[in-house]
Amino acid sequence: MHPRRSAQEVLLCDLCETVPLQSHCELCNINLCVNCAVKHLSDSSKRHKVVPFLHRKSTNYHKCPDHAVKHCEFYCEKCNIPVCSTCVTSGKHKGHEISDILEKLSAKTESLQKDLEELETRIYPRYEGMASDVETEKVEIEKKYGKLATDADEQGEILHREITAIVNRRKSAIAEMKTKHLDALNKNTEEITQKMAELKQIMSDLKSILKSNDVSLTSTYKSRNSEFRTLPPKVRVTLPSFSPQKINKDQLNEMFGSLSPLSINTEHGDTMKSAEAVSSPPVKPLLDEPRVTATIDTGYDRYGLYSVSCPSEDEVWTRGYNKTVKLLNLQSKLLTSIQTKSGNWPTDIAVTRDGDLVYTDYKTKTINLIKNKQIQTVITLQGWRPLYVCCTAGNDLLVTMISDDVKQSKVVRYYGSTETQSIQFDDQGCPLYKSGDIKYLSENRNLDICVADCGARAVVVVNQSGKLRFRYTGHPSNTKQSFDPVGITTDSQSHILTADCDNHRIHILDQDGQFLRYIHCDLELPLGLCVDIRDNLFVAERNTAKVKKIQYL
Repeated sequence: MHPRRSAQEVLLCDLCETVPLQSHCELCNINLCVNCAVKHLSDSSKRHKVVPFLHRKSTNYHKCPDHAVKHCEFYCEKCNIPVCSTCVTSGKHKGHEISDILEKLSAKTESLQKDLEELETRIYPRYEGMASDVETEKVEIEKKYGKLATDADEQGEILHREITAIVNRRKSAIAEMKTKHLDALNKNTEEITQKMAELKQIMSDLKSILKSNDVSLTSTYKSRNSEFRTLPPKVRVTLPSFSPQKINKDQLNEMFGSLSPLSINTEHGDTMKSAEAVSSPPVKPLLDEPRVTATIDTGYDRYGLYSVSCPSEDEVWTRGYNKTVKLLNLQSKLLTSIQTKSGNWPTDIAVTRDGDLVYTDYKTKTINLIKNKQIQTVITLQGWRPLYVCCTAGNDLLVTMISDDVKQSKVVRYYGSTETQSIQFDDQGCPLYKSGDIKYLSENRNLDICVADCGARAVVVVNQSGKLRFRYTGHPSNTKQSFDPVGITTDSQSHILTADCDNHRIHILDQDGQFLRYIHCDLELPLGLCVDIRDNLFVAERNTAKVKKIQYL
């Protein structure tokens, strides 16, 4: 009840203060008689909401700490506190911006609701997903470590009693690694679970604040959402492998085979962008008629241009069928040329987020970085040979590989020189990729990994975790021409563009693998593709050794 009235008094209009009230304006939070209500509604500068007094909404006004008989019906924007009418007129808040407490309550309530929505729909589900992934990984390692133990047993059966002690030592090492592996994952689970508990408490508190409609609690609320947008660290473990050797009784311990060391790395947790930050980029519709805006003569021999990567919209790195990689501008001027460290021709090239160049060397089994014209080998493979490479939005490297016996293919992710992910099989244990050695790849804006598997005549797309999303095998209506995917790239609209080499065209797909249209532009055997920051497409033509810059959006 208003402090100037008692239970025995007749409630009077707040404006004229002489006539009993009958109505209440919920926008202005004042009580009105019949005549004053008519005048009040005639003010068209605001959308007043006048209701019968008995039907008004109740508001839990905060009592003024400085004037005990007053309620805080206003809000000082500068001091960031609720104030009463006496505070406003006392001069203490002179010159400060004063707003209506109900308007402030509405704005703060909206902010709380947005925070709660983000926690419930975006942040907490990511934590749940991480926890689920760790549990799945724990189940998988039971099988994998079990296989390691079985391999050790099989080797032990061959050597019989002479190597029983060695078998036991190896199994002990496996068990110890498994324990450390599980300990690392359990610790990761505990960290995630703890954060999830904190999130649940925060969401519960927010719901309580929203339900209470308490101005004091609402106005003093401090958002912690930014704290939880940075996800907990994720443990990445490089599983040990077992390498059996031929039996030599004089060197049983060495010949039995060794376990690679268990590698447990904790990655920094990803920082999730806020809901505002992850809004979609401006929509760029596809042009009905794509057009060539520049043609670059690379200087390679005919039939000798394979890859292109653009550090900017005015320059391109190229690699062909020789030991030299070239940086050229749109006028075909050679800006830089660098010979490979081994003298072999590079299999593929990619520009990093820092503007450096990475190239793969099939013969030496190396991945190399060119920085300030200096070449350093960052990765040397064993049992596998690197093929094609791309740099991700997170500055990781994705590399397609083929085994030394040319029977297996996979995609491997590297952070620096550390392997953090290997993608080779689907959920049924079947190979995702054919064994051929032409496998350009690209990361899409939604973090899908897109591989142009030429040997399979398909574009194979998996999600960030390596789970198969779809295979695209060409336009469904085209049954006369075989699909020959080679180069592949993606753009800001999450389109997937792949070079259909033998058919001299580019296929444009959406992020779910639906065909949208072709790009022709008189292309001759298009191979390597890349897209610059403005979504211009660069196409390396094998047949002409030229790069075409194409506007298609």
